[in-house]
Amino acid sequence: MKITMIGTGYVGLVSGVCFSDFGHDVVCVDRDPAKIEMLNAGKVPIYEPGLDELMAKNVEAGRLVFTTDLAAGVTGADAVFIAVGTPTRRGDGHADLSFVYAAAEDIAKACAEAGNPYTVIVTKSTVPLGTNRQVKQVIRKAAPDLVFDVASNPEFLREGAAIDDFMKPDRVVVGVQSDRAAEVMEEVYRPLYLRDFPIITTDLESAEMIKYAANAFLATKITFINEIAALCEKTGADVKQVSRGMGMDGRIGNKFLHAGPGYGGSCFPKDTSALARIGQEHAVPMHITETVMRVNDGVKLRMIEKVRDLCEGSFNGKTIAVLGVTFKPNTDDMRDAPSLTIVPALVGGGAKVRVVDPQGAREGKALLPGVQWGDDPYKAVQNADAVVILTEWNEFRALDLKKLAKKMASARMADLRNIYSAKDAKRAGFDAYVSIGRQGFEASKP
Repeated sequence: MKITMIGTGYVGLVSGVCFSDFGHDVVCVDRDPAKIEMLNAGKVPIYEPGLDELMAKNVEAGRLVFTTDLAAGVTGADAVFIAVGTPTRRGDGHADLSFVYAAAEDIAKACAEAGNPYTVIVTKSTVPLGTNRQVKQVIRKAAPDLVFDVASNPEFLREGAAIDDFMKPDRVVVGVQSDRAAEVMEEVYRPLYLRDFPIITTDLESAEMIKYAANAFLATKITFINEIAALCEKTGADVKQVSRGMGMDGRIGNKFLHAGPGYGGSCFPKDTSALARIGQEHAVPMHITETVMRVNDGVKLRMIEKVRDLCEGSFNGKTIAVLGVTFKPNTDDMRDAPSLTIVPALVGGGAKVRVVDPQGAREGKALLPGVQWGDDPYKAVQNADAVVILTEWNEFRALDLKKLAKKMASARMADLRNIYSAKDAKRAGFDAYVSIGRQGFEASKP
């Protein structure tokens, strides 16, 4: 099959590369000539483990090409995927669909000019309910004689594990309106059908809702365990033991039950906001989702106060090392990361902040002004008054805590990912240690 992917952002690029590895001929189209030039030079504009090697393999095999030429890209395509951004619209919290509708119109005109006999136009972007029906209207208006169907195929890729998620999915969701479109989509995902991965075929609205409902539920799990963590701190319970005990219940499961500084990233903040807005528009308020959003914002603020208490009530004049600023490990994505709330509060409070993150500098330098960037945690803590762990990169999971403590002017740690323990920190010579949902310590003053 020939597949065309419109947009080479995170979802579009990962999906295009993986489809080509299925054996399909894939053309990835993007309006940005600099990005296409970069891809044609074999360079990946995002950080995703294993993506550069998989891309190079399929480019060499002749199954994957990159171009700015939409007309050439859609000519003869069996399926054209829309994988453009749907950021939160300023002012009302709704998803901005302007890029989706513009892409749909351009695709319709290009397919008509190419004389394609039949094309399935697939929305891969996360879009609110009813969007695919609107996409169909946009296409019909732009190219009245075009023979096509629309389909909804939401993505469920975790940044840092996207290739494995695509190749070994929990499920693939396909929303269609015709048997013909369903047959094309079955052929698109034929390698997964043959290996018995679940392919769920639904109507358009159900496919759209599944994506939002799934992400809102996962955001709820994260936020719930963070609320439990706050209560654990007051009662002497250990949130790691609590979450482990909860997760062993098959009705609950152990995923997304790790206390931390709040959720972030490209999906959860945007999708919870959009779902809340959809509910308001249909007079069915999403009270749980709205509360999750509010509580998550509060979690980030609570982290600031936790670090402030560690610094004896003030950031002013303190040197603080921050380890990790991306919203999760194994990605360079800074979108809505907790660090974007916490680090500016440190800087604004008068702290000198040194940041170490294996991939965060590319986006972070513009988003976090006033900090010093480095690549060595031991240099970052030299004569520092506190160290804050914000992202649980593997590089930070096995630090020499004794070495870390000796280099610091005041050996104080805020472990906001619960990588270590109070026992570990005390044994290493730290003067104070705080984490999330567990008891910390502060050395008694003479």
